[in-house]
This record gives sequence, C-alpha cells and structure tokens, in this order.
Amino acid sequence: MYKKYFPYFSNSKNIYLDTASTAQKPSVVIEAINKYYTIYCSNTHRSNFGDANRATTEFEKTREIIKNCINAHSKEEIIITKGVTESLNLVASSFVKDRFDTVIISSLEHHSNIVPWHMQGRSLHKGLEVVNSDEEQTFDMEHFEKLLEKNPHSFVSITHVSNAFGKIHPIKNIIKIAQEYGAVVMIDGAQGLPHFNIDMQDTHADFYTISSHKTYGPTGVGALYVNQKHLKDLRPYQTGGATISDVSYDKTTLLESPFKFEAGTQNIAGVIGFGKALEFLQEIGYPAIIDYENEIYEYLYERLKKIEEIIFYTDSINSIGSLSFNIKDIMADDLGILLDKMHVNIRAGHHCAQPIMKKLGINGTLRVSLGIYNNKEDIDFFIKSLKRAINILKD
Repeated sequence: MYKKYFPYFSNSKNIYLDTASTAQKPSVVIEAINKYYTIYCSNTHRSNFGDANRATTEFEKTREIIKNCINAHSKEEIIITKGVTESLNLVASSFVKDRFDTVIISSLEHHSNIVPWHMQGRSLHKGLEVVNSDEEQTFDMEHFEKLLEKNPHSFVSITHVSNAFGKIHPIKNIIKIAQEYGAVVMIDGAQGLPHFNIDMQDTHADFYTISSHKTYGPTGVGALYVNQKHLKDLRPYQTGGATISDVSYDKTTLLESPFKFEAGTQNIAGVIGFGKALEFLQEIGYPAIIDYENEIYEYLYERLKKIEEIIFYTDSINSIGSLSFNIKDIMADDLGILLDKMHVNIRAGHHCAQPIMKKLGINGTLRVSLGIYNNKEDIDFFIKSLKRAINILKD
C-alpha cells in the first residue's frame, strides 16, 4: 500500500525485511535533503543572511515537529543528537554517573543500553540489575518491583520495543511503578516511534530517546527528550561552537537548553529530512500504521508457524516490527546468505543483543523486521524463498 512512496523499491529487486536495522526513506525525505544541499546550503544558528536564516528555520522546524509528535511540553526538552546511541551515552555520562548507585535494565536491551553502564564500572549485582523475562521474553513486573524495593531511587533504563524480538515493554506501567519508588526512567525508543504514537504527557517518562533512521528518516540523526524538571541537572558532555553565550579567558557561559547540548555543526540536512519523515508518518496517521502493521505482522507469524522445525523465541502477543526464529539444525547465517542470493534481505546474527542470546543458549537468530512498505506479497516471496533455502541446506 505504501511502497510507492519509497524510491528504493523502484530501483531494487530485493524484498527488504531489515527495517529494524534501518528503514528505507520516502521521496519527501530525499527531496528535502536534496533541496537543502542544492538551493540553500548554509550553516545554522550563526550567520544572518537569507539562506542561513532559512536553514536555521527549517532545522528548528524539525525540533517543533518532534515536540508536537511526542507531545513534549516545550522545544527546550528536545535535544538533537546523532541518534539513540549518543542520547543514551549522553544521559549515562552526564546525568547518571555520579548520581545513582544502581541502574536497572531489562533482559532485552540492545548493547547501546548495556555497554555505557559497564564503562562506569557497573556489572551485574554491582551497580547494575537486570529484570527477568519469561520464556516468551515478557517483562517480569514482579521481579522489577522487588528490585525497586531493594534499590529505591535507582535509574531505570528500558527499551520500549526489543530490536531483536519485537517484544513491546509496558513502559507506562514500568514508569509508574518506578517513579513510586523514587526512580528516574529513561526509555530507549529506537523501535518505538516507527510503530506507534508516543505521548510524553501520558507516559511521564523522564528521558526518551529517538532514532531518525529507524523512523524513515536519514542516518546519523536522533533526538533526546528530557523532562524539563531534569534539564538543570543534565550536564553537557561536549562543548564548542553553538553552545556558547559568552567566552573570556576567565570563564565560559553556556546557552540554555537545548543549544548547550548541541556542540558543533549538526547534520543539518539530516535533521531537516527527519522532520519530513515525521510529517510523512503523521499524514498517514498512527492509527492506520498500527492497524496495517499488526495485520502484516500476524500474517508473517502465521505463515512461519507452518514451517517444519521452526523455533520461535516469542509469541506474536504484544510484539511488533521484528520477529526472530531459527530452523532446527541449520545455521542462521547460512540461511541468510542463501536468502540474499534469492533477493531477500533479512538479518542473521545476535542483533546487538548478545546477553539474551547467551541466556537462550544460541549464537543468534534470523530476524524479519517489517516496515509500512512491506505487504503480504513480500512475505509470500520470503516464505517461498526460505523453504527453498531450507531444502538446499538439508539435502
């Protein structure tokens, strides 16, 4: 239904099923980037000639779009970053490091929400706690509350949707319970905003991280939402151009948020393109996106269920986007290579989630991750190709 908006599919024979890694870009995003570079390419927040003013206006328009998209209170709460990884590291190093004895994460975290805590010298039961999950990778709320009872006033950092398995965490309940114990909560939203509407006034998250390239926008761009009550305690972890109000040899006075957190020249074209991606999604409407993606996801799950010796690690309940599996006695990488030869793009590996893979006793999985441009014909072609690849490897 939506494939026609994405030029990639007019130029490729591939069935693209790796959207959780990076999404394809609609024409409006590509056109906006091209227009910036060919018509008004200038730096932002510095010069005051016409093209520079236009660049700054378009850049700041994206901040306003993000603010409205997630229902933040003000633009000052929206910090432009390189992506979710930078956003997580910014908060870890500039807010959490010397303020919290304990960090609590889920068992389904991406490495970008594990490694920053290790860099602080935290390890399991030594400044870092991990919430259990059951055999369907469902978040264990009872265990979570026990951890909070033992470690009140902790910092909680939880993924919204697992990139490896597509499991949706109940972030509204997680945040509510955590804050009852005086905890501060950050949500890794890399896989959240592409699939459903996010409302900061409803979830009451303290921090929420956003990725552009997972959300049909350019790579190298993202945003960090910071609840205004924490802005005074979040310290810049890099400084330089565009962060400064006044400098002398004696002292530096920084600008207020968000500018004091955005050192150096930004990916201006990328930020402008991200704004167009969000407008594109809003024009379609999240209710339509949710209905469509749920239908396609369930269709994929039902088709895969019919394959002999398939091994699932989750069910389709409270899941979206990504679906991981293996085929008994066949290496995921081997299937991935064969599928590529058949023009099917699917990811094989640990998906930057090695701890949960080790817990499951596997090296990795095959992962299908869907976008709004995928349809049932894509899935049918994939299933046909997968069966063929299985037969080749079993012969």
